[in-house]
Amino acid sequence: MSPARTRPSTDQELCEVPVLPLDGATIRRVSLIAYVGAAILLGFAIRGAVRGTSGGSPLGFWIGAILLIGVGSTGLRGLTLIAPGEAVVVLQFGRYAGTLRISGQYWLRPWTSRRRVSIRIRTHETAVLKVNDNDAVPIEIAMAVSWQVSDTAKALFAVEDFEAFVKSQSERALRQIAQDHCYEEVALGSTSPSTSTTSVTAELFSEVANRFEPAGVTVVDCQIVRIAYASEIAQAMLRRQQAAAIVSARQHIVEGAVGMVELALKNLGDRHVVDLDEERKATMVSNLLVVLCSDHPTQPMVNAGSLYL
Repeated sequence: MSPARTRPSTDQELCEVPVLPLDGATIRRVSLIAYVGAAILLGFAIRGAVRGTSGGSPLGFWIGAILLIGVGSTGLRGLTLIAPGEAVVVLQFGRYAGTLRISGQYWLRPWTSRRRVSIRIRTHETAVLKVNDNDAVPIEIAMAVSWQVSDTAKALFAVEDFEAFVKSQSERALRQIAQDHCYEEVALGSTSPSTSTTSVTAELFSEVANRFEPAGVTVVDCQIVRIAYASEIAQAMLRRQQAAAIVSARQHIVEGAVGMVELALKNLGDRHVVDLDEERKATMVSNLLVVLCSDHPTQPMVNAGSLYL
């Protein structure tokens, strides 16, 4: 019993391989020589036909001219010019034959079909996307990604349109990263796109690179170019940020004021400048805290009497 036949894998067809062309300049010179020889033979054939010489038939000249024209046409049809930053993908009878990347003039088999692919670095900037972050807060985010075709075979044959693939996968990767993080840093050690830009950018780069790999596209650079709260909650979140900043500043002010009052009482006691009972200490602490923590300049009030009246 013969072993079961399996369908051959197409992975090899989806990997770029180099093609070995001939020197185009040499083939071009040969084609020009062939055309010149065909013109000379046509001249002899026409002159023989006009004169009607019986010494020889002009049929041989006609056949030679036709053959030389065929050689010249074949040579010129196979010429391929490649500009810098461009690659040519060669198909032979519907199958991938190889890729030519080096710029210059080359000769390929005239019966092959050729498709040009730009291998220059290109940049795509996504539209501003409205996404819910990990806390279900709507934010607006956009990024710019620089990319380059690294495998022309995958770019042309693994996906329908690699440029459209790059655009759609860029937006999907950006949405995924935005949904995995909170806009603001909610806990110590957590990352957010608005503050931990380096780590989030590294995650975004890895996510985009993984999504581009099936299309033979390499990511050169990836950066978040815009991130903000959605317009419908921007004012409310701004007020919350302002309130949080005020509370944080107040905490620092109070901590500093308490330290200054403590230092003042300690120095007065150590130097025996004045002996204060608990009531006077409480009054002094109250006055110092008012002076140090107030938002506006305080107005001193001089007490000419006694605290115990």
